[in-house]
Amino acid sequence: MKAIKFIMALLLIATFFTAKATDFKTAFNAVVQNYLEIKNALAADNSKAANVAAKKFTDALKNIPAAALLSNQKSAWEKYSEQLRFDGEHIGESTSISHQREHFGKLSNNFYALLKAFKQNEQPLYQQYCPMAKQYWLSESTTIKNPYLGKQMIECGETKETLKAAVAKK
Repeated sequence: MKAIKFIMALLLIATFFTAKATDFKTAFNAVVQNYLEIKNALAADNSKAANVAAKKFTDALKNIPAAALLSNQKSAWEKYSEQLRFDGEHIGESTSISHQREHFGKLSNNFYALLKAFKQNEQPLYQQYCPMAKQYWLSESTTIKNPYLGKQMIECGETKETLKAAVAKK
């Protein structure tokens, strides 16, 4: 009887931690999707869409369950989360696409560092670089759609690194 109670307790604990991990992955990948929406809006020279996506991005950051993070993830979260929120809010409040792009550069660098620490992206992501703007960004595709130069030079850039998907897409 004690063995059954012990096994049941272990199953409950395992279920709890699995649910927390799933909640974290879902919340984190919502942040990833919102980042990509910002990137795509800036590539399309659409300041208003970048505003909307940036507001969703900062809201999604609030849903990251910090208590579910591993120690190396907590360290990265403490280092980058406030900077991500700051740049996301600036993009969300600004009507100047050049100001949005300036903050997007910082946001991209910090988000890349967080992605490397978390290793939880559900899809492959590509770190791309524009030599004209001297800036990096992340993309869901190997096709270059430059968020810094937009329609003016949409194809300026190259893929520098691939961040493989951490889990298979369902």
